[in-house]
Amino acid sequence: MANGQLQIQVFRGNNYIPQEKAKVTITGRDSTGKTQEQVAYTDSSGLTTPVELTTPPLAYSQNPTNQVPYSFVDIRVEALNFKPLFVRGCQIMPDSVAIQNCNLTQNLTRQEEVIDVKPNTLVGNYPPKIPEAPEKPLPKPPSGLVVLPQPVVPQYIVVHAGGPDEAAPNYTLRFMDYIKNVASCEIFSTWPESTIRANVLCIISFVLNRVYTEWYRGKGKNFTITNSTAFDQAFNYGRNIYKSISNVVDAIFSTYVKRPGAKQPLLTQFCDGKNVQCPGWLTQWGSKYLGDQGKRAPEILRNFYGADLQFDTAQKVAGIPESYPGYVLRVGSTGTPVRTIQTYLNRISVNYPAIPKLAVTAYYNDATKKSVTEFQKIFSMPAIGVVDYPTWYKISDVYVAVTKIGELRGEDNLEVTKNGLFVPPHLYKDGHVPVMEYPEE
Repeated sequence: MANGQLQIQVFRGNNYIPQEKAKVTITGRDSTGKTQEQVAYTDSSGLTTPVELTTPPLAYSQNPTNQVPYSFVDIRVEALNFKPLFVRGCQIMPDSVAIQNCNLTQNLTRQEEVIDVKPNTLVGNYPPKIPEAPEKPLPKPPSGLVVLPQPVVPQYIVVHAGGPDEAAPNYTLRFMDYIKNVASCEIFSTWPESTIRANVLCIISFVLNRVYTEWYRGKGKNFTITNSTAFDQAFNYGRNIYKSISNVVDAIFSTYVKRPGAKQPLLTQFCDGKNVQCPGWLTQWGSKYLGDQGKRAPEILRNFYGADLQFDTAQKVAGIPESYPGYVLRVGSTGTPVRTIQTYLNRISVNYPAIPKLAVTAYYNDATKKSVTEFQKIFSMPAIGVVDYPTWYKISDVYVAVTKIGELRGEDNLEVTKNGLFVPPHLYKDGHVPVMEYPEE
């Protein structure tokens, strides 16, 4: 047997407002089958302390076997004035940190909300992807309000919990949260980082193709993508994610792949490579073995999709007030970007008092480093004390959520705001993300 960790973070609703003193009951079974129960309470950041849990051996996730490579725990969250939340079957991988985010709703009734975590696609019974043409025609006329000249990272994704024509609920969630959820459904957190990067890039490119081509919107649907593996990618609302996957998504969320001369992201279809074979597509187990050989993500992807595969960066991230300045902020840095981060962190600290308040000086000093490091710890990021690309966008995302300035934008999620005021995109010079090299290079 091996061990993994579980950390739970509890929020009030979907706006990153932490819930302090929530009671969290974790129920699992040890190696003998005996039920074990642990109780924890959340701190001022909505976090429990990490809990060590027994898992199956690491070897179960390194090659296809008939063994389930993760253990299970049930989680019950209770907080005053909120509906109880019960997560059934949270999955704990060996040598990994599982993160269970719990978004509570106001207690209109005492009936608890239940989330069932479904099996990972590599061990579950899911229908294979129905092949599609990877290049899509754009709808004429477009069904949306905005014609996109280039791919845009949307602020939110609307996921239909069923096939395209099935009656099923829709879930609206942040783009990065969607990518983290899908990757945690589709692959194992114990795989090489280069393999995780390659698979995450496939997931990002696939959904950005759906966004850019208005694939379902153009057919009169009220969602962006489905959770049917026959048509799209697996998605399990409310399931746990993994720190190793989360960190990769934070670093490359705006990167996608395409063909030379194409504007639209490539519809990167994939399969497991064990139960289903798919020539010309990425196979998940095949990508794992290439990662074992030391291949980097670009090499892995070109192995499957061809040597002409190109990497690009979306020029805009919707909903973010100001774009990454193009360089890392660290002790000694000065200027407007530093002032912006200090301002954002001060506002975030209203809801997260563990983050020390700062003097807004536009100078990155040791106090700024300390506040940045605390923010990174709270949101399960590498605690490096500098503001790199992923940290800039995570701080910005949390700032937008806790200030609720996102409510001022239109439904198309393409407008941006500055100082809480609406500014049309063509008038806002900072509304674009600087082009960057592939993040791993």
